[in-house]
Amino acid sequence: MESWLFLALILVVALVGKNMSLIIATGVVMLFKLLPFTSKWLPTIQAKGINWGVTVISVAILIPIATGQIGFKDLIKTFKTPAGWIAVLAGIAVAILSRYGVDQLAAVPQVTVAWCLVRLSVWSSLKVLQLVP
Repeated sequence: MESWLFLALILVVALVGKNMSLIIATGVVMLFKLLPFTSKWLPTIQAKGINWGVTVISVAILIPIATGQIGFKDLIKTFKTPAGWIAVLAGIAVAILSRYGVDQLAAVPQVTVAWCLVRLSVWSSLKVLQLVP
């Protein structure tokens, strides 16, 4: 019962904050809890989910490069502004944290908050540079 209340609280916070990703994630987890056969999947999702998520995010970030929306010309422009340097350095930090930190994220959920803040700062920097929509 406690887990349902906790998930409901997270859902309310997500709804108030209009955080669609968290709304969907909480709904999916609540749905999994309702279905009897998914109890076997939950440990696997818990153990591997962060790796899957990082992979999906990385793919989404690389798509503009694959489609030609971002090219070497944009990369060179990035190094001409202070915001560009911040974005590059933050990206390097995220790459390092992702490489060494994914296991830590799975083992210590509190680290997830810090990782999300770094990822968000990189995304914000890229938006400032207009490298992502």
